[in-house]
Amino acid sequence: MRLKWHFTTLRNPSAVNALHAPSLCLAAFQARVSPMKITTYSAVFALMILLAASIPSASDIPAPADVTAAPSDAMTTESGLASKVLLAGTGTDHPDAWDKVTVHYSGWTTDGTMFDSSVKHGEPATFPLNRVIPGWTEGLQLMVVGEKRRLWIPVHLAYNNRPNRPAGVLVFDVELLGIEDQPAPPEPPATPEDVAAPPANAEKTESGLASRVLKHGEGAEHPNATSNVTVHYSGWTTDGKMFDSSVTRGKTISFPLKGVIPGWTEGLQLMVAGEKRRFWIPEELAYKGAPGAPSGMLVFDVELISFK
Repeated sequence: MRLKWHFTTLRNPSAVNALHAPSLCLAAFQARVSPMKITTYSAVFALMILLAASIPSASDIPAPADVTAAPSDAMTTESGLASKVLLAGTGTDHPDAWDKVTVHYSGWTTDGTMFDSSVKHGEPATFPLNRVIPGWTEGLQLMVVGEKRRLWIPVHLAYNNRPNRPAGVLVFDVELLGIEDQPAPPEPPATPEDVAAPPANAEKTESGLASRVLKHGEGAEHPNATSNVTVHYSGWTTDGKMFDSSVTRGKTISFPLKGVIPGWTEGLQLMVAGEKRRFWIPEELAYKGAPGAPSGMLVFDVELISFK
């Protein structure tokens, strides 16, 4: 979620100084104005101070009264996502998981701490619905344009306690402002039959990386560890669960080969442009048990589109 915000009221430093030190301003007037005018100015300054005190700061978006837990009248889906309509919408269409949406939102942890808000930024956020946390992908599909809904998102549908992310159950107030239809992504590739373990005909390197060529490429040159590569890929855990795929997103991905997991850095150097290869990457060459990342041996089908 991209969040930008501004708050201009009473942000002029000289204005703030004047409000917080009215006696200095009054002293400057005393040589030039009558006692009656001084009294008038004093009243004006006092009123300005009261008004300034009554204006909420940029961070003052109060947490909902039911932030600690979903109330009894909230609806709950099979996944554990709870939600409640705060304002009925005017549209009839719901976004699909691959559509782009434009929203205003604010988010809190269950202790009432706000961690993010497009409302504070003064600018709504737009993003593909399948590129955010699962609770948003599911929850926004329940909504229509103009609707405002409160979501209680359990940990496994939020950031799954990944480092440097808001932890635990998260609560969001979301207003759906617009839907931009996108073409449906391709069907996800089938789970490989040999996903559980590398077959006997797989190549193995000294590091423990195993691979098998699925489609031969063209040319004889290979990328090196400092190359930038463009690929299509899909990834599974050894129980057959897909956890990521550029194919289902319908868009290739480019990255520096030295900036990915070691199994990819090593494996892509075995390939030539146009080649498609299946990798069985042991955990020590994958995410090494990092919190929130896929664990154990990982299986990837990778097609090397190009490199430079």
